[in-house]
Amino acid sequence: MNYKLVLQYDGTRYDGWQKQGNTSQTIQGKLENVLSRLTGEKVEVHGAGRTDAGVHARGQTANVRLSGIYDPEELKGLMNRYLPEDIEVQEAAIVPERFHSRLNAVGKIYSYRLTLDGRKHVFERRFLYLYGKPLDIRAMRRAAEYLTGTHDFKSFCANRRMKKSTVRTVREIAFREEDGILTVSFTGDGFLYHMIRIIMGTLLEVGEGKRSSASMQEILDACDRQAAGPLAPAEGLTLEEVLYH
Repeated sequence: MNYKLVLQYDGTRYDGWQKQGNTSQTIQGKLENVLSRLTGEKVEVHGAGRTDAGVHARGQTANVRLSGIYDPEELKGLMNRYLPEDIEVQEAAIVPERFHSRLNAVGKIYSYRLTLDGRKHVFERRFLYLYGKPLDIRAMRRAAEYLTGTHDFKSFCANRRMKKSTVRTVREIAFREEDGILTVSFTGDGFLYHMIRIIMGTLLEVGEGKRSSASMQEILDACDRQAAGPLAPAEGLTLEEVLYH
């Protein structure tokens, strides 16, 4: 049977989603270890997105094929009993055999949160970039408008050896400021390696007055990572939701 899992996790102490040979601290690795112990079989968990080290998820989607038939609620309960306290299965369901969490996804929503004030935000600090300075958010909004729509985002991709298409569609970049925290939400059909964090690093330069809003078009046209701004820290980024038809 094919099981769909919706997960949330605090990525602070993990080396990202994807299982790696040189570390046991990955989300995929933790899930597979628990499921193997529970079912007695070797399993492979497929995630909708490979979140980087330190990046969080509130609505990551995964799927796993198990030879046995398990009640989804019981499976969810057992997994949560044995998973670390910073990983939780929120939903479990039996889905058609052809369902694949990554291949069937039609979009993703991410949020990036950072502080604009000098406060430590003690209880939220692990999920925020403690930037701590005011920004010209109007200029950042204008800059973000250049990025909405379908573009070649090669300048905003950290994988210089990328052989596949770097064209993506960003449907919306929304800004919300509340209680000294700026939240920037990104909705798109998919995102390249480090794409959102590079966009955020570039938008911060706009907000600081280091580059103009209109320079975003020049960056897109350059198709060169060197034209864009720095990589924003991982802790501010959260995968909010994976979209399906």
